[in-house]
Amino acid sequence: MEIKGLFFDLGGTLFRYVQRAGGGGIGHVLQTLDIEVPREEVGNHWRAANSHVGERYGQQSYFLHKDLFRDTLTHFLGRLGHSAGDDLLEEFHQRQLMSMLEHLPIREECKDTLTALKDRGMYLSIVSNIDDDYLFPLVEKHELDDVLNHWTSSEEARSCKPDTRIFQYCLEKSGLKREEVLFVGDSLHHDVAGAAAVGMRSARIVEEGVVTPLTHGLEVTAEPDFEITDLTELVGIVDEHFG
Repeated sequence: MEIKGLFFDLGGTLFRYVQRAGGGGIGHVLQTLDIEVPREEVGNHWRAANSHVGERYGQQSYFLHKDLFRDTLTHFLGRLGHSAGDDLLEEFHQRQLMSMLEHLPIREECKDTLTALKDRGMYLSIVSNIDDDYLFPLVEKHELDDVLNHWTSSEEARSCKPDTRIFQYCLEKSGLKREEVLFVGDSLHHDVAGAAAVGMRSARIVEEGVVTPLTHGLEVTAEPDFEITDLTELVGIVDEHFG
């Protein structure tokens, strides 16, 4: 069946990953609580906390990432024998949010690729496992609303990939059939397997030296229909296979 729309993951797909422990706010937390820890230990404790909390959240079909990040900080501090009050947890969230909005880099070819696809009559959407206060400002900052038909957060859909509800929710918003959508993402677990579970085809973007975030308790149940290293390849795929 002809492809009429492309749904895109956000982090690792339209935007590149940035490895920043604690999203830029962890140093402020340590300073506020007067905790002195070697930089290497900070990274080790943060990764351990991220793995521990991520395993628990990974079993849920929906959660707010704000809660995930706050719980990760709480567990991180617990490993150091400390705790944080609600005010500091909220400040951490706001600093992390601002850091991401400022530093998360959009792929150089993103806007031109989306424009080329839109010129071909494609329906374009972002389907992201992130909260509204992350997604909406990023769309506005990079003027993606000029080329997108819609953008949907897991918070809006009350569902996190690979849970099928978020895919079905976006299909309902678009008015497209599942067979008419090509889902583009970087995660075999969240994007490829999730899309396949509702009958969508998929393209996976792979970047040398970049490892997708750890997933806990999830199995790879599908392989992508296409594999790309650059978003511009999608234009050729649409022209060759679905033109």
